Amino acid sequence: MTYIEEYYKWIEKNPNKVCKKVKTIYKRLVDDIKTPKEVSFTNQETGENETHTYIFDERKSLRCIHFIEKYCRQSKGQWNGQPLKLELFQKAFVQALFGFVDKDTGFRKYRKAILFVARKNGKSVLDSAIANYMLTKDGEGGAEIYSVATKREQSKIVWEESKKMIKKSPILAKRIRCLIGGIYYDATDSTFRALASDSNSLDGLNSHLVIADEVHAWKDKNLLDVMYDSMSARQQPILLETSTMGTIRQNVFDIEYDYASQVIDGTIPDEVLLPVIYELDDEKEWVNEEAWYKPNPSLGKIKSVKALREKVQRAKANPIELVNLLCKDFNVRQNSVNAWLTFDDLNNEEIYSNWKDSYCIGGCDLSSTTDLTCATILGVVKGKIRIKQMYWIPTNFLEKKVSEDKIPYDKWLKAGYLRLSGDSKIDYHDITKWFIEQVQEFDLRPLWVGYDSWNAQFWCDEMKSNGFDMIEVRQGYKTESAPLKQMKADLMDKKINYNNNPILKWNLSNVVVKVDDNENIMLSKEKSRQRIDGASSLMDAYVIYVNKQQEYLDYVSEEIK
Repeated sequence: MTYIEEYYKWIEKNPNKVCKKVKTIYKRLVDDIKTPKEVSFTNQETGENETHTYIFDERKSLRCIHFIEKYCRQSKGQWNGQPLKLELFQKAFVQALFGFVDKDTGFRKYRKAILFVARKNGKSVLDSAIANYMLTKDGEGGAEIYSVATKREQSKIVWEESKKMIKKSPILAKRIRCLIGGIYYDATDSTFRALASDSNSLDGLNSHLVIADEVHAWKDKNLLDVMYDSMSARQQPILLETSTMGTIRQNVFDIEYDYASQVIDGTIPDEVLLPVIYELDDEKEWVNEEAWYKPNPSLGKIKSVKALREKVQRAKANPIELVNLLCKDFNVRQNSVNAWLTFDDLNNEEIYSNWKDSYCIGGCDLSSTTDLTCATILGVVKGKIRIKQMYWIPTNFLEKKVSEDKIPYDKWLKAGYLRLSGDSKIDYHDITKWFIEQVQEFDLRPLWVGYDSWNAQFWCDEMKSNGFDMIEVRQGYKTESAPLKQMKADLMDKKINYNNNPILKWNLSNVVVKVDDNENIMLSKEKSRQRIDGASSLMDAYVIYVNKQQEYLDYVSEEIK
C-alpha cells in the first residue's frame, strides 16, 4: 500500500480531523493511482494538441523519502542530530509530488506544489530536506536550487536549515560543500542558493527546484512569475510554494490560495499543480479540540497539544490574541488586528449571474487625483442583498500603482472589475456613463444614489440632468454608525452577495473604524491600511438603504421580497 492510500484510509477513519480540501485532493490522488489519467493540452511551443497518460511509479515515489530519512539530520531542540523521520502526511505529500509520471517519458507530472499548513508542522524542514534531495539525487546535471523570498533574511531560512542538515550528516557533509554564498554538490555541478527579489541575478536562471516559503508575506507576484519562468528549460522541475496564512489581503497569497482552491474543487483544471491546504473548515471550530488537527496534521507529534491548549485559553481571555492564533495556529486567513472585519466576517464566495430588471440603490465614492473611484449598485433579490461595483483608476497611474502598491490592478482591469479613466485624474463623466449603462443594458434602476459631497458638485449636477435622484451622505458618526453596524451584521450573516468581487473584498479587509464615547462608529480613512474606496461607496448606498428601507421595499415585487 502506498503512503497516499494509507493516509487516505486514516482520513476516512478520522473525518473530523481533516478539512474538506485535504479530503478532496487525497481522494483524487488515490483515484489517480488506481486509474491512470489521460490529459490533453496544447503544447505552448508547437501549438499542437498533445495527450499524456500519467501513471503512478511507486519506485520513483519512494526515492526522496528514503533519501530524507536515511541522510538528513535534524538540527533543533530535542531532535538535534537525529535522523529526520517524516510523518505520514509528509510522506503522502512527497510521494504524490514525485510519484506521478508521464507513461512515455517518465518525467514528473507536477511542476508546482502548494502546501499551506499552520506553523510548527515541519513545513520549512520538509522544504530543506527536499532541496537536499533535488540537489544531489534527482539525476539532474547542473541542477540549480533556489530558496526565494522578497527579503533575503526570509529566503535564507530554508537554505540555512539545509546547510545544518548537511553538516550534521556524516555522509552528506563529505560530499557537499557549504560556503557563505551557496551550497555546492560538485559531483553533478549543482548549486543551492538563497535569493531575494532585490537580487541582481534573477535574470538568466535555469532553475530545477524553486522553494517559495512563507508566501503570505509577499507583495510581489512578479517574483513568483519570474522564478516559474526560470524553470522552462528543465524537463521535470518543481516550484514548491509553502506558507502559513497571513494578514495581507489580495496580494500574492490570496491569488495563489484562491487559484489552488479552485483547482481542488475542480473549477479550474490544472494537472501540473499539486495543491494541499490544511485549514479549519469554519473559523468557529477553533474552540473544538478535535478540529485542531485540520490545520495541524502533526499535532501531538511535531506540534505540542499542550502548548496549543495554552494559546487557546489565552485567546479566550484576551481576544486581541485571537487574530494571530487563528491565522498562524489554525490557518485561517485574517486581517490586521485593528481591522473592523475579520476575513471570515467579510468573505463570501457566492456569485450571481444575469442580474437584470431590478429597482436598486446607488452609491459612489469619488477619488482625489490618484485614488480609486468606486460606484455601487445595491438591490434586494430573493431576500439577499446583491452588490454590483465598478472601479476606476487614472490611466497614467496604473503601472505605478501595480509597481508601488504591489496590488494586481492590471489583472483586475483584464477581469473587468476595474476601468481606466482620464490620464492623470479620473474623468467623472465615466461614472455617469456607467450608471446609465446599468439602466440601459441591465435595466437596473437606482431609485436614489448616495454620494459624499466632497468635490462632487459637477458630477452631482450631471447625474441629476440624466434623471438620477441624488442624496448627499454626510460623513460622520451620526450618519454612518447605524448603517455600518447593519452592514457588518449582514456581511457576517452572508446576506450580502457581492459576486466575490476581489477589489471590494480587499477594500473591506482594509477598513478600520473610529469609535466615539457612545460606541458610535465611522470609517477612518486615516487609520485604514490601504484603499477602502469600495467600502466607502458601499456604505453610501447602505446609508440610503437603511434610511429608506421600507420605501425601497415598497417598490420591489413580492417575488423579490
